[in-house]
Amino acid sequence: MLKKCTFLMLLLFGSTFVEAQSFTEQPQKTSKDTLKKHLLLKSIGTGYFPTKYFNFDLRYLIKFNQYEGIRTGVGGVTNKDFSDKYRLNSYVVYGFKDHRFKYSLGGGMRLIKESNTWLNLSYTDDLQETGSTKYITDDRVFQFFEPRLLNIDLFHKHITTSLTLEHQISDHLLSKVDFAVSNIDPTYDYAYELDNQTYNSFHLSTTIVGFQWSPFSKFKAMPLGTQEVKSGFPKFSFQYTKSFHDVFKGDFNFTKLDFRTIFELGHKKSHMAQVILVSGMAIGDTPLTHLYHAYPNNIRKEQILQRFSVAGLNSFETMYFNEFFSDKFFTCQLKYFIKPFRVTERYRPQVVLITRYALGDMDNIDRHQNVTFDTLNYGYTESGFEINKLLYGFGLSFTYRYGAYYLPTFSDNIAFKFTFNVSF
Repeated sequence: MLKKCTFLMLLLFGSTFVEAQSFTEQPQKTSKDTLKKHLLLKSIGTGYFPTKYFNFDLRYLIKFNQYEGIRTGVGGVTNKDFSDKYRLNSYVVYGFKDHRFKYSLGGGMRLIKESNTWLNLSYTDDLQETGSTKYITDDRVFQFFEPRLLNIDLFHKHITTSLTLEHQISDHLLSKVDFAVSNIDPTYDYAYELDNQTYNSFHLSTTIVGFQWSPFSKFKAMPLGTQEVKSGFPKFSFQYTKSFHDVFKGDFNFTKLDFRTIFELGHKKSHMAQVILVSGMAIGDTPLTHLYHAYPNNIRKEQILQRFSVAGLNSFETMYFNEFFSDKFFTCQLKYFIKPFRVTERYRPQVVLITRYALGDMDNIDRHQNVTFDTLNYGYTESGFEINKLLYGFGLSFTYRYGAYYLPTFSDNIAFKFTFNVSF
């Protein structure tokens, strides 16, 4: 526990330092120097540290989870000074608890400059959280500190070879198509039974088609590439996944449909309301690794203070890890940001009111062996509040679980955590 807390504080200190640097550094020289500093901070804010030909990816520096312990490594991608037609990307990391290296090797070739069309090939040997969904068209999401990672313990190993075509249909509409062959091996005791056959590990051959539509955002050509200069809402993401049986030795035949929309009304410096709607459906012979959870963020400890950790950005704080899984689900998250309290020019804590709701179901539960979980048939509800930026980005969070999945012991329904917010 002491090691975990020490690691956590180091991460938070480092993030706070970077935040302080971004606010205190003032232009001292020419406009050219100012532009360089701005681009450097902009690059770091998206998770890259640029050098002459190679941009180091800050995501791989250090992380922590229950399976790997401390995970550290190095990675990155070549930039335009290396080539504006070709790019190479790779990373290598090491987990000190599982004593295993993970890595990825890849590269891309630009086919059409005007539409920013790229063809990419990669080979990856790494871990992925069971039940998680990744939208392949997501903008690069980077956080120096990712709260949920600390307590995740359900991973599956995957060795994946993928071929990806990305195409900017317009500034507002991005599309990607991914063809992949994967070997999946759960790190936990799990078996999937189908047609009188038991699978402890399996092969998947998949095609993923994804779209991201931001009709009200504004974009501009920048030295770092086309970037969103003003966010407009709502934003929509749609993804179609098809797994093929007997294609490149694929074991299962299933289809997944995923949808997400984000809507914001108001302004972050004043009153603002945010709504996030997410839904997904898996049809066919789908193992637990590729089903859904609702992004829980609570650990199983008897006392409230033993569960004290860091609240996530869009996770269910009172929902315990591995408590629920679904093959069809829907979540709705409502946040209302009250206008920050102006104590001083720099010290402005903010109260956020939160309500979250999840609904789900699962067919053929008996196919999933050696694991125990519940479904969300009756609807899961939690509400609470956050007081953010009380001190150097730190704040507090209180969430209460109620409704159909209320637990018999009162304290088990409460999540008391701290928050951490860094902005560039």
